[in-house]
Amino acid sequence: MKAFVVEKYGKDGARAADVPEPTLGDRDVLVRVSATSINPLDKMVRNGEFKQLLKYKAPFVLGHDVAGVVTRVGSAVHSFKAGDEVYARPRDLRIGTFAESIAIDVDDVAPKPASLTFEEAAAVPLVALAAWQILVDRAHLKPGQKVLVHAGAGGLGSTVIQLAQHLGATVATTTNTDTEKLVRSLGADIVVDYTKEDFSKVLSGYDLVLDSVGGANLEKSLTVLKPGGLAIGVVGPPDAAFAKQLGAPAFLGLVMNALSRKVRKRAKTLGVRYEFFFMQANGSQLRKLGALYDSGQLRPVIDTTFPFDQTLEAMAYVEQGRTKAGKVVVSMTPDRN
Repeated sequence: MKAFVVEKYGKDGARAADVPEPTLGDRDVLVRVSATSINPLDKMVRNGEFKQLLKYKAPFVLGHDVAGVVTRVGSAVHSFKAGDEVYARPRDLRIGTFAESIAIDVDDVAPKPASLTFEEAAAVPLVALAAWQILVDRAHLKPGQKVLVHAGAGGLGSTVIQLAQHLGATVATTTNTDTEKLVRSLGADIVVDYTKEDFSKVLSGYDLVLDSVGGANLEKSLTVLKPGGLAIGVVGPPDAAFAKQLGAPAFLGLVMNALSRKVRKRAKTLGVRYEFFFMQANGSQLRKLGALYDSGQLRPVIDTTFPFDQTLEAMAYVEQGRTKAGKVVVSMTPDRN
């Protein structure tokens, strides 16, 4: 089958290839891919940024999001059957959605939201799971709390805004002039145009900040938190909990802590907290999220759609910063809508 694989780590390390059909394990669901989408994580994995923690053996198929149709199931699978429409974010070390088919552990799979097309559903799994795990599992967000979401028009930001608003929070976000109307339509109560204002000068007393920018933006984010508030970074720096989550040796935890020492020290000085976040595959959470999409509480935001044979061009489009809002989708049948 055709797939896009990482042959070697680095910007030029991915290519189209013919690879064997996936092997189906007893607990696996074999999915014919209808659509996938591009995530910053794809670039990070391709470049080997996590190679000490996620030990992929080259060549391996890239891709973290999928929507498609079940073609076969393993002998221990009873919750899905051939013909079912599903979506998923396959677990780490079993990614590979930039392909015609993929075998996924049944625990990572959920029924595709009926109200979404395959392309829309493919834009959802990674960012929706991240939003849920950040707001519900990690921050335990409560109605009335204040959340600042950076890059609110992005794939993750646009999802977090909607879920935080659904959970009853007051939501502020940073974006540019072109996407201010969009983020307001998603539920942002306060919009800071970063081309005109410094968010740290106009916001204060926040319970949670989600930072997807890093660097100086993260350090400034600490200053808008109220005492005891939490800043969560999704682009780093990583911490020891990240290494533990991936089952890495203890010495790598020490390395991760060293990388985040500066920001954690600054947070402690300000009386706030910093944590790195890396999402996990979870089919049961995707079922809950699917209900929110079907009820209209959440909606995917799609920037553009590429055909499957232009998957590498789709990645380049994202890397070059050409995305205006939401996710870039790759479709096996781009003329279906």
